[in-house]
Amino acid sequence: MTVSNDDELAALKRIGRIVADALETMGRAIEPGMTTRDLDAVGRAVLDAAGARPAPELAYNFPGATCISVNEEVAHGIPGDRRIRPGDLVNIDVSAEKDGYFADTGASFAVPPVTRAVARLCRDGRRALWAGLREVGTDRPLAGIGRAVGAFAKKNGYTLVRNLASHGVGLSLHEEPKEIATWPDASERRIMAEGLVFTVEPFLSLGADFAEDGDDPWTLYSRPRAPTVQYEHTVVATRAGPLVLTMPG
Repeated sequence: MTVSNDDELAALKRIGRIVADALETMGRAIEPGMTTRDLDAVGRAVLDAAGARPAPELAYNFPGATCISVNEEVAHGIPGDRRIRPGDLVNIDVSAEKDGYFADTGASFAVPPVTRAVARLCRDGRRALWAGLREVGTDRPLAGIGRAVGAFAKKNGYTLVRNLASHGVGLSLHEEPKEIATWPDASERRIMAEGLVFTVEPFLSLGADFAEDGDDPWTLYSRPRAPTVQYEHTVVATRAGPLVLTMPG
């Protein structure tokens, strides 16, 4: 969507804060021995208390309030009986709707003990996200996001998963502009309009460059198998640069 008035922006900020708070609460709650279903329940409780509805359930009948992906699972993991273990890399993706507006956020969390390589990957996943976010602004090229993230990844010795893209959001979970590359894409010609609402969500990896289907209809796996992180914000393009909606309170 494109924000056209202050009421729309206020509504987007509300749902952005809610999903950010859910993500932060879930990150703090991670403990070895808990199941991903237990962790999902933590996020659902935050959304319920705020009067928000989980977007994956609402939009796609996904079997969970949030997507929780562990280790080789790179995205869209189904909350279930898998137990979180020391040393796991856990990605949480939270999206929700309130009053007709949607926001989407995500982050990866390393469960101690953490190897030096994984600790660096998590740190640099955040840095890659912000490399992309700094390219957001009115009348700027969408391709600038992928170029910046790609330059960061190349400089620091990482790969990028190149078939999981950013997307428009706001009045639905996935809307135009669709398939916003967070890797260099020479074919991208679109320009950010004032007030454009979308996600920035690079998948930074220690070797994977593709996400492939698994045994269930949802979970995607890194190919080749390699530690991979995703960090995501919902953002509005403005003349002053990026307005990030999904910061916790």
